[in-house]
Amino acid sequence: MSTRAWTWVHKWSSLVCTAFMLLLCLTGLPLIFHEEIEHLSGAVEAAPMPEGTPEASMDRIAQAARERRPDDVIRYMFWDPEEHPNLTYVSMASSVDAPPDENNAVVVDSRTAQVLDEPRTNEGFMYVMLKLHVDMFAGLPGMLFLGFMGLLMVVAIVSGVVLYYPFMRRLRFGALRTRRSARIRWLDWHNLLGIVTVVWLTVVGITGSINTLDRIILAIWQQDQMAEMTAPYKGLPPVASPAHLQKSIEAARAAAPDMAVRLVAFPGTMFSSPHHYTFFLKGGTPVTSRLLKPALVDAQTGVLTASRDMPWYVKTLFLSQPLHFGDYGGLPLKILWTLLDLAAIVVLGSGLYLWLRKPRAAPVPGAEAEPDAEPDAELAPVAAVEAKT
Repeated sequence: MSTRAWTWVHKWSSLVCTAFMLLLCLTGLPLIFHEEIEHLSGAVEAAPMPEGTPEASMDRIAQAARERRPDDVIRYMFWDPEEHPNLTYVSMASSVDAPPDENNAVVVDSRTAQVLDEPRTNEGFMYVMLKLHVDMFAGLPGMLFLGFMGLLMVVAIVSGVVLYYPFMRRLRFGALRTRRSARIRWLDWHNLLGIVTVVWLTVVGITGSINTLDRIILAIWQQDQMAEMTAPYKGLPPVASPAHLQKSIEAARAAAPDMAVRLVAFPGTMFSSPHHYTFFLKGGTPVTSRLLKPALVDAQTGVLTASRDMPWYVKTLFLSQPLHFGDYGGLPLKILWTLLDLAAIVVLGSGLYLWLRKPRAAPVPGAEAEPDAEPDAELAPVAAVEAKT
């Protein structure tokens, strides 16, 4: 492709996605520190107890949640010992087939089976930031649209890198022409921060686009692997008297003793079947701690019926998440992600400024161009609005 063609690709891919990328960068900042913000906002924590205090029976925990919300049914229970140790989160709704957004949460102490809180999960600052970042309050269409914007950003990055050399061959790397006009100074900052963040922006853009496909990927898994594992139960009536939850979870743990249960989907929910508890387990290594392995337990008998590793497309989804969120390296990585996010905001904002302040054509033949306008000056390096007409 010619330089003119690459310039056209970079310009329009950037123009289309810039506003949405700014939205994602701005809303992503508080999400990087969601744990710390939740702690400061007074999120409930388990009371300190002697080390080694045993956990209560899962049946007691489930019963405590049902007693707190007698008109609801349990759909999911999950645990996050890294962020919220000794707490069981119970997700309840009016029915097992209620909309996914209906989530009445109950927090239970895993050792005493005492209900500690009923947090409102669909309101507040962090909820608004998350919804804007994930789907702009537009559900699956909003998610897919943002995924497409992420792909456009990657196109803008690739085209910007191609165009970077023709511009930089006349300047030293990182040159900042501080004696020139404001527009030229912003152009230099735009190019410098853009090329410095190019790898991070590419990784975040690709993994973010993959994450927007999570509902589709999980639906494919349900029609593929989950359907195979539950095929022997097809046509049977739903379970009327479920087995003890504690017995069922012990069966799942026995199938993978080196892994820990992190989530259980109750019979009839979207991640299970009308006849099974589905337990999702995680490993203890840096890689396996990011993956989930399903174990299906017959909800009538409490006997394990199937357990398989997730297929490659689900693993790809799971492994893309920590690369996007930057939540696998503790506070130092969160700070790095914040600095890169701020740099990306400057790149995007300066690109928009450069386009809005682009040199205008001379009003009459022979008129001089703007003194600071230079050939190829707006061949911007990464995903931002290209400033050259």
